[in-house]
Amino acid sequence: MEFSYDNEQVALREAVHGLLTRAYGGDQRRAVTAKDPGFDEDTWGRLAEMGVLGLPFAEADGGMGAGPVEVSIVAEEVGRVLAPEPFVAAVVLAGGLVSDVGTAAQRSEVLGALAEGTLVPAFAHQEPGSRWEPTARSVTATADGDGWRLTGVKEPVPHGARADLLVVSAAVEGATRLFLVRADSAGLTRTGYRTHDGTRAAKVEFDGTPAELLGAGDADRAAAVEKAQARARVAYAHEALGAMETALTTTAEYLRTRKQFGVTLNKFQALTFRAADMYVSLELARSTVLWATLVVDADGDVVAAADRARLQVSRASRHLGKEAIQLHGGIGMTAEYKIGHYTSRLTAIDHLLGDGDWALARLAATVGDHETVDPLS
Repeated sequence: MEFSYDNEQVALREAVHGLLTRAYGGDQRRAVTAKDPGFDEDTWGRLAEMGVLGLPFAEADGGMGAGPVEVSIVAEEVGRVLAPEPFVAAVVLAGGLVSDVGTAAQRSEVLGALAEGTLVPAFAHQEPGSRWEPTARSVTATADGDGWRLTGVKEPVPHGARADLLVVSAAVEGATRLFLVRADSAGLTRTGYRTHDGTRAAKVEFDGTPAELLGAGDADRAAAVEKAQARARVAYAHEALGAMETALTTTAEYLRTRKQFGVTLNKFQALTFRAADMYVSLELARSTVLWATLVVDADGDVVAAADRARLQVSRASRHLGKEAIQLHGGIGMTAEYKIGHYTSRLTAIDHLLGDGDWALARLAATVGDHETVDPLS
C-alpha cells in the first residue's frame, strides 16, 4: 500500500520523534517506569505544548482539529521508543468519549484542560469477569436529586490511579450510560499497581460516589463506547507498529553484528529467512492498519475495520516478539536488554480492548452477513 504524508504530517512526525527519542532514547524509560505515575510528567507537558494532546478535538473545544492520520503518527512514535505516556488511553479513548458524548460545557472544560496538559482522564469501563463488552454490568448508577451516585468496581483501569478525572460507564435500568467522576470525590478508592510492561493500572471502587452525567438525555451509550473503543484499537495498532518496527530493526542489527563460528549471524541463511518473515508480517499488519485508519477517517464501519486490524496486529506482534527474542538468543530473555521490553508491551497491547482471538471470533460471527460471490460471474 502506498501511503505518503503531507508536509505538515511529516513535520509532526519529526517533532514527536525528536521529543520522545530524547526522553526515552537510552535507559530513561526504565528509570521513569520504576516510580509512579509510570510516565514523565514533563514529557507529557511538552507534548501538550506541541499541541499533540489536543490533536483529535475540535478547535472550539480547545483542540487542534486534526484527524485519525495525525493521531496514528503520534501513536507510532510512542510505540517506537515504548514511551509510557498514556496518549491512546487518555486522548483517544477517554477524551474521545467526552468529545463524542459530552455537552458543549463538558467538552470545553475537559478537552481544553487535556489539550493543555493540566488534566489526565482515564476511561473506567472494564469490570472483573467481563470480556471486553461495550456495556456496563456490575457498576450501577442511581439518581440522587440532580446528580448521580455510583456503586461497584472497575478493574483494570489503565492509569486509573493517576487520572485527574474518570470517565465511567455504569448500568442504569438495563442501559449503559457514562459519567464523570473527579479524583477527589467521596467514596472513591483507587488502588494502583504496575503491570508487566512497566505501565500502570488500578482497581477503582465506587461506594455511593457522586458523579456527573456525561452528555444530555437518557440515551444508551453502549454504541458510543464500542465506537470509541474501536478507534482506540486502531490507535493502539499503530503503537504496536512502531514497537514492531523497532524490534525488527534491532534484531536485524544484532544479526549483522553478532558473530558465531567466526562469522556474523546474518551469514546463516535460516536466520536471514526468519528475519525476512518478520518483515512480511510487519508489512501485512501495516497495510491492514493503514486501511483501518482511512476507514476511521471516512467514518465508515469503524468497528469491523478495527477488528480486522486487531486480528492482523495480534498475529504479527506475537510472531515478531517471539522471533526477536529467539534470534537474540539468551540475551533476549534478560531484563537488561530492550527486546524483551518490546515483546512485553506488544503482549499488553494485544490484550487491551480485546485480543486477536476475540477479534477473530467477532469477525467469524459476521461471515454469514455477506452476500455470496459467484466465482463464475
